[in-house]
Amino acid sequence: MAFKYSSKTDNFMEEQIDPHKEVIDRVTDLSMLRLFETYLEGCPQLVLQLYTFLGHGQANFNATIMVSCCAISWSTVDYQVALRKSLPDKNLLNGFCPKLTYLFYKLFTLLSWMLSVVLLLFLNVKIAVFLLLLLWFLGILWAFKKQTQFCASIGMEFLYRIVVGFILIFTFFNVKGQNTKFPMSCYYIVRVLATLGILIVLWVCSLSVFTSDYFIPISITIALTLLLGIIFLIVYYGTLHPNRNEETKPDEIDGQSVQRDCRMKYFLME
Repeated sequence: MAFKYSSKTDNFMEEQIDPHKEVIDRVTDLSMLRLFETYLEGCPQLVLQLYTFLGHGQANFNATIMVSCCAISWSTVDYQVALRKSLPDKNLLNGFCPKLTYLFYKLFTLLSWMLSVVLLLFLNVKIAVFLLLLLWFLGILWAFKKQTQFCASIGMEFLYRIVVGFILIFTFFNVKGQNTKFPMSCYYIVRVLATLGILIVLWVCSLSVFTSDYFIPISITIALTLLLGIIFLIVYYGTLHPNRNEETKPDEIDGQSVQRDCRMKYFLME
């Protein structure tokens, strides 16, 4: 869906454009809605799966958990591909290696954080819930600070920022399509520190929560997946990102800019 500049209806009016472009735009909209749905439904379900699985003393992951992690991570890859197709000034995310690297970056960082949260739930449910709510609140504040303008109404914009805040609990999400090198670096520094803090606390309390033979492989998995996720992140943005050679253009990670295409301003108008 596209919008043409006009002085009658908030300076924009809907105008039918090229059918091929309209299809691409609608696919992009659907891709973002799928992204929201996947994180809102998939992440709580994955936490519950891991909690149940580890609660039965099983340190090895089954296929269901890995499929859930891959599905959540792939939703971000799918959105990136669709979004770049809809924006004429953005390079396409083409090629097997960039997509796979981006997928692994999301997959490993997500799995590491999920495991950390689940272990914290075993230690103290109230502390774990408080941490998640705090991160959600901080994510919402970040969305408000960036002053996103994707929706036609204030209510829908508020809902959009709440959803973005929820996604930020689990992965970095560029809420405005701007250069995010500094905030993303801060985000994952905090993620590393939080993960290490959880592991240290659990190591101190490990005798009352898990046996050492059971807790050691989980700790190694958390540390290893986090390390791999950061490595894939650096590789992707260092060598495989579509805009790596365009220093004058903003970095588009997971969000979208309201300045490049009029339709983006009213992304969730319906």
